[in-house]
Amino acid sequence: MNHAFVAALAAAGHTAESLAGQLGVHPKTVARWANPGHIPQSRHRATVAGLLAKDADALWPDVVRRREPVWFRPWVDLEREAVTLRSFELAWVPGLLQTEAYARATLAGGVLTPEAVAEFAEARINRQAIIGRGGGPLLIAVLDEGVLRRRVGDDCALMAVQLARLLRHAEAGSVQLHIVPADAPSYPGLDGPFTIADMPDGSRVAHVDSAARAQILDQTSDLVSLERRWERIRGEALPRGRSLELLREAAASWT
Repeated sequence: MNHAFVAALAAAGHTAESLAGQLGVHPKTVARWANPGHIPQSRHRATVAGLLAKDADALWPDVVRRREPVWFRPWVDLEREAVTLRSFELAWVPGLLQTEAYARATLAGGVLTPEAVAEFAEARINRQAIIGRGGGPLLIAVLDEGVLRRRVGDDCALMAVQLARLLRHAEAGSVQLHIVPADAPSYPGLDGPFTIADMPDGSRVAHVDSAARAQILDQTSDLVSLERRWERIRGEALPRGRSLELLREAAASWT
C-alpha cells in the first residue's frame, strides 16, 4: 500500500469519494492510487498533491525515478489506471509481456546509447507490475504469427525464453492471448499495432505507434475506427485453445 498517499488523504480530511468529486474522476480511480505502482495521470497529479498539501514526489516517488521516454509517460499513466487493455501487435511481443533480454534486443542496434537501452528496458520491465496483479487491467493481446517466428537478437535461446514466458501468462489466464495465423488473408492488422484502454470511468483512449510518431487518441471518430479494426482482427485470430497450441509449437521450434 502507498502509505504516504493514504496518510495524506486522511490528514486532509478527504475520502476517495470526496477527492474524486473534486477531480471529476471515479472514486475507484482514487482508491487505486493507494496501491503500489498506481500513479495519477500527469493532468491530475499536481492537483491531487495540492489538495492533499503534499509534494507529488513525496506521494509518488516512483515518478522521480521514471526511466521511460518523456513522450511515452502519459500513456504509461493511462495504462496503470486502465480496467482493460486490448493490444494488437504485428511485429513484436507487447512490451508488457517482454523478457528483459527481448526488450534490450528490440532497443539495441539503433540510435540509442547502451545507457539509454538499459534505462528504457528497465522502464519497460517495471511497467509489467500491473499484469496479473489484483486490481490491475485485464490484458487481451492479439499477435500476428510472425511475432512468434521472427528472431529477435542473435540467440535462438532468447526467443525460446520469450515464448515460454508468453505461454506461462496465457496458460495462467493473466493474459488472454490470441494469434492471427500466417495463412490468414490480408487483414486490417497489417496497418499497424495499437492498444485500446478502457478506463474506470467508462471512457476509452488508444495508443497508436508508427515509424514516424506515437500518439494517444481520445476522439470518438478515431476510437470508433479502431474498435472496428479490433473486431475484424479478432475475427481473423484463432480461439484461445488453438492459439495456445500454435504458441507451444512455435516455442518448441526455438529450442
